[in-house]
Order: sequence, then structure tokens, then C-alpha cells
Amino acid sequence: MTTPSNALPEPTAFGWRRLLYWSVRRELWENRAVYLAPMAIAAFALFGIALSTIALPHALRAIAAGDAKRAAVLMGPYAFVAFAVMATAFFVAVFYSLAALHAERRDRSILFWKSLPVSDLTTVLSKAAIPILVIPAITVAVTFAAQVAILVLTTLVTLLNGLDPNLLWSHLHLGLMWVALPYGLLVDALWTAPIYAWFILVSAWAKRMPILWAMVPFVVPAMVERGAFGTAHIGSFLGRRLFGGFNQAFSLDGMGKAPIGKLGDLDPLRAFAMPDIWLGLAVAAAFLAMAAWLRRRREPI
Repeated sequence: MTTPSNALPEPTAFGWRRLLYWSVRRELWENRAVYLAPMAIAAFALFGIALSTIALPHALRAIAAGDAKRAAVLMGPYAFVAFAVMATAFFVAVFYSLAALHAERRDRSILFWKSLPVSDLTTVLSKAAIPILVIPAITVAVTFAAQVAILVLTTLVTLLNGLDPNLLWSHLHLGLMWVALPYGLLVDALWTAPIYAWFILVSAWAKRMPILWAMVPFVVPAMVERGAFGTAHIGSFLGRRLFGGFNQAFSLDGMGKAPIGKLGDLDPLRAFAMPDIWLGLAVAAAFLAMAAWLRRRREPI
């Protein structure tokens, strides 16, 4: 039996990888602050750094005259823009995670998204990919672009003032920063994965004020412990989970006391051998599975 020439083709089933890819893209389309906020902060930082280049020729002349202390100042703008972008990205990731599954119930768009052939697990994974994978990648890209702009700007200022640009370049350690930054953000993303997964889980459960419900189970016991026993074990645990990834990546001892000074100081074997990372990832997987289960049963608020 032949098929009529005017018959409609059968719909093609999409694989889960393609569904996940387009789900992540949808999150970026709907949440432009994910990349616009770091870009805006980088632009403001560049504006301030551009104004500060007025003092650059004087600093370079002082270095040429033997003032070695001024050399450390040259890396200041690069470190500042990296910190500004990373801090912004962290807050964006936190607020995105807290609203990830709560916002769609609040504006009732969950009814539309559930009508599509995308599973709850795929939706939850796409939302988890934003703070854990996408935002760190955006942070690296924005920071790198901003630092290249700073390098071009300061080089032009150096040339326009009749100075040798090698005097500037010889005191910059951008190679170390450009290798350490993506490595450090990867370690930190894996380290903080259970935090973002917890926020997503709370956003799937809470009817209102997810930030409050996310913080109370940890902040209140920490305050009670501090007031009743004078200890801070819970607070120390929270601080370690929040900032331990950066300490592991950017310090020699993993405690944040001895910063890395050369490429050889990077020790991925030590960082990725930490049980805290793998236990945290297991907890994050459990939280995300629970979030998918809750989304399947939750109705609009």
C-alpha cells in the first residue's frame, strides 16, 4: 500500500540530549540576566579602570626607576574585574536557582510547559545546568573579554605616553590567571552544586518566599548552636560549603591561607580527590531527583 503524496510526515521523536539542549537555551532566552548582569558589571568596571589609567604612566615610570612595589598594582585591575564578575555571577546563580521552579508556578506558565513533550527530570536538569555549568562558563568568557580589553587599553595608554609596553607586560601574570580561573570555577561549581540543587528543590516546594525557606533550616540551627553552646560548627560547615571550592582551587593548602603563585601550584588531583566534592554531587543528584518528583505533582500557586 503506497502512502499518498500529500500525507503529513510523522512527527520525529527528539532524543533527551536535544531536549535538554533546547531546554537550556529556553532558560537563557527567558532569563537574560544570567549573561547581561555579568556583562553590565564588567562594563562598569571597565569604565572605572579606564579612568584610573590616568595614573598608569606615573606608576610605570616609578617601576622603571626601581620602585618594585608599584609592580603589584598593575595586576589590580585584572583581579578587580574578575572578582566583580564572579561575585555578580554568584548572586545571579543564587536568585535564579531560588526562582527556577517557583516562578513558573507563580505565573502559571507551568501549565504550558507541562503540555510539551519534555519530562520533569529534563526540565529540572536544564535549570540546574544554568548555575552549575552555564553561569561559570559565562563568567570565564566575560572576565576574559574584559581583561583583554584592559590589556589593550593600558597598552595604548603606555604607547601614547612614550613608554615601552614591555615594562607593562613583563609585570602581568595573565597566563596564570587565564588558566587558574576556569579551573577554579569548575572546582567551585562542583563544590557548590548541592547548594544550587537545594535552592531548586525549595523552589519546587515553597508556595512563597523560597529564599526564606531555603535559609531557615540552616540559619536558625546555627544561631541556636551559637547562643546555646557558644560553638559554630553549623556555621563553619555552611561557610566551608559556600567558599571551600575557591579555597581548594586557588590556594596551596586548600584552606585559603597560601594563594597560588605559579601554574605548578595548581593541583587538580588533590581537589578532585576530595570526598566533599563527590559526596556533594551525590547529595545534589538526590535533591534534583526530589525536585523533579515535586514538579510532577505541583500545581500553579
